Amino acid sequence: MASVPGSHVYVRHLALESGRAPVRLPDPDPSSPERSTTETWWPPVMLEPEWAATAEFDVFHLQFGFDACSVERLHELTATLRRRGKPFVYTVHDLRNPHHADRETHDRQLDVLVPAADALVTLTPGAAEEIRRRWGRTATVLPHPHVVDFQTMARALDSRARRRTGAFRVGLHVKSLRASMDPLRLLPTLVETVQGLPGGVLQVNAHHDVFDPDGLRHDADLAAYLRVNADAGLIDLRVHDFFSDEDLWGYLGSLDVSVLPYRFGTHSGWLEACRDLGTTVVAPTCGYFSEQGPVLPYTHDETTYDAASLAAALVTAHAERPQLGTTIDERRRQRRDVSAAHDELYRSLLR
Repeated sequence: MASVPGSHVYVRHLALESGRAPVRLPDPDPSSPERSTTETWWPPVMLEPEWAATAEFDVFHLQFGFDACSVERLHELTATLRRRGKPFVYTVHDLRNPHHADRETHDRQLDVLVPAADALVTLTPGAAEEIRRRWGRTATVLPHPHVVDFQTMARALDSRARRRTGAFRVGLHVKSLRASMDPLRLLPTLVETVQGLPGGVLQVNAHHDVFDPDGLRHDADLAAYLRVNADAGLIDLRVHDFFSDEDLWGYLGSLDVSVLPYRFGTHSGWLEACRDLGTTVVAPTCGYFSEQGPVLPYTHDETTYDAASLAAALVTAHAERPQLGTTIDERRRQRRDVSAAHDELYRSLLR
């Protein structure tokens, strides 16, 4: 398997926990100074037509990583795979790229990849219907597997079950401020609503690159708002660098609610991690987040924001403390099913 990438947690959890599974080639090291320090597969060498023209593999499966690829290079890549008779599978995670302020580039890339694929996979029925409507293609719907490892899940769920008292902690994580995020739109509602909830604490985590004046993604208006409200005791503000996985799971597991501040998008691995850890997700109505698993929805997209719906979701979360997460048994069963479905898909293409 040439899996692009091979080291991402989503891809790793497509394999069985133990036993026979397709062999996924290791991600070639791009040896590029521009690559992420946390994702060494970037930029994916396997997306280079020159690599695809000579490497030994049976099936090419694209997941992520083509953001910076030109339409021309994607045409060349898919033509190379077709010429070599290599089956091409594409899992459509994003129908709207969360890193792009407008959709034109991603749409043009999808116009190459979706028609060229021998088989399509996506995560939700809504995304599959959009694919059918836009390209006339049928995508197999397979759910997102667990994100958090099972040992960490067990510790987090046990800790949550024993948690009896303390603050009702609502988290907003502005990370490195993707184009899809609009936290300033939500923050006045969050501050006012959480202040009215007994024991309510609004925790906002920001990366230094957004908060610090010399940060590469510095947002002066957001930083000023957070600073003023933190000084007034209305926000528990945490500014830090990128979390390690261990730190991220600890943070998410400490929250009662995680609010997704997206105004556009399709699917969310963050949502899946919250479900693994028993943290309730308040998710916008854009995209297909609510089809991934149970969430508390609020109305938010590129043109519409309903503050009352966000406030109502938080009040419901506080009053009902809903159990919207998943269990280890459910995730283990799901992983087996998803792994088997992928294995059969690959075999059918090779046949």
